[in-house]
Amino acid sequence: MSLWEAVAVFAAGLGAGTINTIVGSGTLITFPVLLAVGLPPVTANVSNSLGLVPGSISGAIGYRRELRDQWRRVLRFGVGALIGGLAGAILLLALPSSAFKAVVPGLIAVALVLVVAQPRLAAMVRAHRDRNGTTAHRDGGIALFTGLLLASVYGGYFGAAQGIIYLSLMGVLLSDDFQRLNALKNVLAALVNGVAAIFFLFVAHFDWTAVILIAVGSALGGQIGAKIGRRLPPAAMRAVIVAVGLVAIAQLLLK
Repeated sequence: MSLWEAVAVFAAGLGAGTINTIVGSGTLITFPVLLAVGLPPVTANVSNSLGLVPGSISGAIGYRRELRDQWRRVLRFGVGALIGGLAGAILLLALPSSAFKAVVPGLIAVALVLVVAQPRLAAMVRAHRDRNGTTAHRDGGIALFTGLLLASVYGGYFGAAQGIIYLSLMGVLLSDDFQRLNALKNVLAALVNGVAAIFFLFVAHFDWTAVILIAVGSALGGQIGAKIGRRLPPAAMRAVIVAVGLVAIAQLLLK
């Protein structure tokens, strides 16, 4: 990896850590950069998962004030996150690499649709809360647990827009402040990335240089996202994510 490629990977990690803390989709930045510097898709995905763990932890720490009085939720949904994250990581290595190449462009496309649709999803969430008032299930019921479990399987497998899926599910099925839900999302993402990373350390091929560069960048980005990232114009952030995601799809389809 050349000096400029290393700089690009570090910058991608910084951006991903920031965006993941705010809403999610940071993988749409790091993954295509890793492909661009020459890593095979599965190796790039494993290296990305390992590198983003410090960023997830950093973002969760940055939102620690919003986590107060939510430890019951953390324990309940955290179990599903650990199970789902491990299952997704196993699927990534159990399925042939050709399956990953075939599936991921579609996953990225779905993620981009979620990114673009985020304002409408937020409006639906508000309308749902207005209609239901305080009658929403306190912990989201089995529907929310199942939805978060499946989202965690996806997160262990690839993870682009995982955070947006989490927020959409929790926003509809829980009545709570957005920032508190975002704090919970960051903890769940950290658990998914962490359990997948531990699994990958023992059984998968990865690029240590890429892992370290993304780890340092994402850890710094996690703090940036917790402190000032929420002040960035959402429309501009969505535009960047969509542009990078389209590049990733093109790279995968042209390989």
